[in-house]
Amino acid sequence: MSSFSDDDAFEAAAAPQPSLSQQAMQARGAPYLDGLNVAQREAVETLDGPVLMLAGAGTGKTKALTCRIAHLLGTGRARPNEILAVTFTNKAAREMKSRVAALTGHVEGMPWLGTFHAICVKLLRRHAELVGLKSNFTILDTDDQLRLLKQLIAASNIDDKRWPARMLAGIIDGWKNKAWTPAQVPVGEASAFDGKGVALYSAYQQRLKDLNACDFGDLLLHMVTIFQTHEDVLAQYQRWFRYILVDEYQDTNVAQYLWLRLLAQGHKNICCVGDDDQSIYGWRGAEVGNILRFEKDFPGAHVVRLEQNYRSTGHILGAAAGVIAANKGRLGKTLFTEGEDGDQVRLIGHWDGEEEARWIGEEIESMQRGTRGNAALPLNAMAILVRASHQMRAFEDRFLTIGLPYRVIGGPRFYERMEIRDAMAYFRLAVSHDDDLAFERIVNTPKRGLGDKAVQTIQTTARSNGVSLVEGARLAVEGGLIKGKGGKALAELVQRLDRWHRQLREEADTHVEMAEMILDESGYTGFWQNDKTPEAPGRLENLKELVKALENFENLQGFLEHVSLIMDNAQEEEDDKVTIMTLHAAKGLEFPAVFLPGWEDGLFPSQRSMDESGLKGLEEERRLAYVGITRAEKLCTISFAANRRVYGQWQSQMPSRFIDELPSEHVEVLTPPGLYGGGYGAAGMGAEANPASMGMTSNLHQKAADANVYNSPGWRRLQARSQQRPVSQPLESRTMVIDMTATSSFTTGDRVFHQKFGYGEVMEIEGDKLVIEFDKAGEKKVVAKFVVSAAAADDVPF
Repeated sequence: MSSFSDDDAFEAAAAPQPSLSQQAMQARGAPYLDGLNVAQREAVETLDGPVLMLAGAGTGKTKALTCRIAHLLGTGRARPNEILAVTFTNKAAREMKSRVAALTGHVEGMPWLGTFHAICVKLLRRHAELVGLKSNFTILDTDDQLRLLKQLIAASNIDDKRWPARMLAGIIDGWKNKAWTPAQVPVGEASAFDGKGVALYSAYQQRLKDLNACDFGDLLLHMVTIFQTHEDVLAQYQRWFRYILVDEYQDTNVAQYLWLRLLAQGHKNICCVGDDDQSIYGWRGAEVGNILRFEKDFPGAHVVRLEQNYRSTGHILGAAAGVIAANKGRLGKTLFTEGEDGDQVRLIGHWDGEEEARWIGEEIESMQRGTRGNAALPLNAMAILVRASHQMRAFEDRFLTIGLPYRVIGGPRFYERMEIRDAMAYFRLAVSHDDDLAFERIVNTPKRGLGDKAVQTIQTTARSNGVSLVEGARLAVEGGLIKGKGGKALAELVQRLDRWHRQLREEADTHVEMAEMILDESGYTGFWQNDKTPEAPGRLENLKELVKALENFENLQGFLEHVSLIMDNAQEEEDDKVTIMTLHAAKGLEFPAVFLPGWEDGLFPSQRSMDESGLKGLEEERRLAYVGITRAEKLCTISFAANRRVYGQWQSQMPSRFIDELPSEHVEVLTPPGLYGGGYGAAGMGAEANPASMGMTSNLHQKAADANVYNSPGWRRLQARSQQRPVSQPLESRTMVIDMTATSSFTTGDRVFHQKFGYGEVMEIEGDKLVIEFDKAGEKKVVAKFVVSAAAADDVPF
């Protein structure tokens, strides 16, 4: 078992604590408390026992959280090494560390402030042997994980086209998020991956142990397993971590939840900060139920609601509150601001997605020039937040056409580039010869005259002797199994790996020079210097940037851990550009002006999310809408299109049900008269409330009329339905729209028409969903609003 006594982080854990009178004296001299509002101060000063800080968007939760840490330190209640503070991103951890340093003057000394994964890496390196690993284990990234799974799938004679490795990786990751080892996977999950999922999971875990490696999910899973099976280890950490703080608690998955609960079982001094209204990551394992049941998990918990918003105007907060109020599964809070009401949230409908992109482009240029009535805004102050990445194309095409600078957040990242992955593989091998996946990547990169047969010989030799591929290569060379030019080059590679490994251990402080030497001696730098393609100079520059990044780390292993944990090249771009990103990626960010396009049923809320998760999926989509609106500081514009090209096919769209939930007093409707029926609903409200908007959008309406597109059945259905459900109706008159148990107007046996699947017959009715046997497409389950009676479709030519 690992020894605890030699760890500096806990040397002073048992030292005496100051008296309450001393703490009070110290607290009185704490200037950081002066800048807090009443609720924030309550959250900061309630130090003992379980605390839930229910922090709405823009309410200063990071300030409250860091002040709480400063207060723990300032009152002498805990030393830096006795505080476990967990975040979800390295960016958040860095910000928290810098803020605590500014408040307390302690630049160093918070060894247990970091992400779940970063903290669990430190813990797991202490106790790796308890789960069959060595302390210098490797952390696999996604690419290595997929290559390993492909090998296992091939060995099991499974059709990888029908059952791809990426699917298996997702299944295993989901199991690990739920803290299931192969032996704990429920019987109900046994059918996964053609019934072989559990067996492959078990084989994958064994292979990881053989490689002395783990993936991201293992970092939590292994620590939960250790805590559950080694009470002495858990008890020691329960004593050491006197206070636990958790940021973004609503985003925790089951494994993270169990890990935290185990650590907090003793003293119960756990403070969780989060917002149930911003839980939007259910698709990757987050459980909103973790925060909803906090008071049941920790009886007597003190709940503090942070509701004063410092980011957005009154109208933006009012619009967001109207949408999120429709969710049943929430703890409830009402955001308010002492600032101005500002501009109402603008709502506009467009004929199609391209028109939407054109209009938004013109608005952005107007805002930039200051001709919209507001002060001029730089492009960096504006963002377009989309529900699905395919929506970006229309904006990119438009902005390229008009020369509007933009950036897309979420493109290929620095550490995922080929040359960087190759270089990192060399570094990983220099640190640990057990990394077979890294060896497979670079054994013939650059070319060393080793063909597939030579590589197979290395693998066979390694397997038959039960050693790593590096050792297998050594044995193959020494035994004369690989000869000629390839054998000589392989022998040189093995010798260099030995020397690099030895030098890294003996001269850890020269890791930057070592990295340069590894790239030079391996021939990799020369390979790109001799390459004559246009991409080569850029690749060389990237390699230089990689070596430069090492300067910020004490050793090569620390750098490799950093890259494995975050894979994030968050480079700040100085150029003035509009930001385009998904709503999920925008969480935690804020912009003076935000555009929210594509608010149409089926796109947002996502039809797939609703079909797969029902009401739970709809509520998460609504939380995503709330997140989108509350990213805006001063200006928020929501738009939707009557028609949209989705994956190459035109589809008629209905305005999102979330639009129905926007309170009219907070919304300025710019939809042109006639777009959704004419003279009523949104059009009527828009004309009366803002006559100027008729002029602003009349060209759009005229273009649509001139295009002679009003005769399509989709358009007629749209008009008919919009008359039944105008945007500006009061919420109480629209309950049918948001009722997930609504019944269909069709009956069994009716002949119907669907724009994509054609004609068919209604076989079953499940609420607002129909099971239809289509003449050509077979049986499908579709939402009733997307079909019309066959007779109505027959009347209108396409």
